[in-house]
Amino acid sequence: MYLCSEQGQNLIKDDIQKEGITRVVAACCSPRTHEEIFRKTLNSTDLNKYLYEQVNIRDQCSWPHIKDKENATKKAMTLVKSGVYRAIELEPLEDRKLPVLKSTLVIGGGISGINAALDLARDGYKVYLVEKNPSIGGKMAQLDKTFPTNDCSACILAPMMVDISNNPNVELLTYSEVENVSGHIGNYHIVVRKKQTSVDWNKCNGCGDCSIVCPVKVDNEFNCNMDKRKAIYIQFQQAIPMKAVIDKTKCIKCKLCEKRCQVGAIDITKNDDEYVEFDVGSIIVATGYDLFDPNKKAEYDYDHPNVITSLELERMMCASGPTKGEILRPSDNRVPHTVSFIQCVGSRDEKTNDYCSRICCTYSIKHARLLKEKYPDMDIYIHYIDLRCFGKGYEEYYRMAREKGVKFIRGRISQVDSIGDRLEVSGDDDTLGEQISVIADLVVLAVAMESPKGSKNLANLLNISTDKTGFFKEIHPKLKPVSTDSDGIFIAGACQGPKEIPDAVSQGKAAASAASSLMSKGEIGVEPLFAQVIDEFCAKCRTCESLCTYKAIKYIEDENKIEVDIALCKGCGVCSAACPSSAIKANHFTNSQVRMQILALTGGLK
Repeated sequence: MYLCSEQGQNLIKDDIQKEGITRVVAACCSPRTHEEIFRKTLNSTDLNKYLYEQVNIRDQCSWPHIKDKENATKKAMTLVKSGVYRAIELEPLEDRKLPVLKSTLVIGGGISGINAALDLARDGYKVYLVEKNPSIGGKMAQLDKTFPTNDCSACILAPMMVDISNNPNVELLTYSEVENVSGHIGNYHIVVRKKQTSVDWNKCNGCGDCSIVCPVKVDNEFNCNMDKRKAIYIQFQQAIPMKAVIDKTKCIKCKLCEKRCQVGAIDITKNDDEYVEFDVGSIIVATGYDLFDPNKKAEYDYDHPNVITSLELERMMCASGPTKGEILRPSDNRVPHTVSFIQCVGSRDEKTNDYCSRICCTYSIKHARLLKEKYPDMDIYIHYIDLRCFGKGYEEYYRMAREKGVKFIRGRISQVDSIGDRLEVSGDDDTLGEQISVIADLVVLAVAMESPKGSKNLANLLNISTDKTGFFKEIHPKLKPVSTDSDGIFIAGACQGPKEIPDAVSQGKAAASAASSLMSKGEIGVEPLFAQVIDEFCAKCRTCESLCTYKAIKYIEDENKIEVDIALCKGCGVCSAACPSSAIKANHFTNSQVRMQILALTGGLK
């Protein structure tokens, strides 16, 4: 029992030393979680750690066949037999060492990416922080207050943004996107495209005079299109860097901004993007999230001006927002008397997203509380399926909202209909067991968090996986929550799944710690579980090269040979299986090892 415990490990060590054992087979649980423990046990003796085989009788027998113990035991015996015969063919292998550059690329300048970049920079590592928008800050920069303390969001975020801009170890690349990634763990070559701003940021002092004279007004994305910005603009008041950007799709090339600029920073004729190249030892992906498009839920009538999203309400609440902190109905700029919040718009729905977005319940409660504090006579309803207010202080936060007079109605909303300039919110009240309707002046939709646009392309670029919802996939949700299946590439924040700010911060710091641990020694051990080409058998047909998912196999034309990059190879065995001349050997999964397993499983060995 509990072979992975210290007592179990000592038992193995004693047997190796006393009995002269040359192979170890453990019949226990998943190699994914415990193989490394047993390998270290072998390493502490004179036995090579790759002379170990783990048979997974937990996941493959005891769990799936819990109702048929007799046959499960027979299956386990067969699996153990196959493991023993495979172990006979195991060969001693040695880890390889690769140098690691002490620099990191952080993709995404939200709260998670900022924390990761700051932690690494403070530890002395060079950090390249790439953000697609003109300023860092992410979604948190659009928030007014944060729950459960109702702290000012900008008061938390702005000092960190300033720290980033002042840290000599951070190279800030905003209004930029990663175009290409090549190389491997310890030495990635990065190509970043800096989108043309037509403004020399070395000269621009962020005075804003250019925006004053610009005649073109367009929807302001930062304020959720509820007001206008100019074709040349600074993203928001606390932007880092505080530099102007020309929206090339909207600019009419009148050159008024160019003439107005006193420092000569603007040149309308500049159109070509710039490209920056550099090398890093590790990569952290912190690209955040996008919000669900409520137009996909026609029953909520998002086209109506008085149906808004939670983020649009957030921008209204902000003193620097489109309404200067006043909550006004978009249809007539009057303060609403009745407000209805609808939860789970795009979440927990098989037709859109079947997962919970985690933040929505507390997010709406925060808005309801702030509205009650500002407008005590306002009637506020929160229509919910289940309230999920987990976390420290959240239950008290919810109770305080009830005490302030916020009305919570459990039941799914089926329809929002226009009644003149007001709205009828119809649905269920599960507590009363009947249909209800609320006549509201303003309806607020708590929309789902979704994986950001471009995640699939970025995943392909980095050779990492996404789950069925499009979020980046970690190796193991508990043991390796920030690691990906590409060594040296880590994920942090809401790009991995819906998260609130504290969790995003924690993951950013965890990813920084993982990257720092990788880079601190200046080299990394690579398991020898990679493919090897046997030159005398190789026909140079390049079948293996075309099939390699990890781009680890390349034909070297000058030397007329096939070469495997051991840092990129994952030992999947596709090349070995496909090679028509058996010229590729998959270390630790050789033909003889697999053949012995098959013979044992099929009764070919007694």
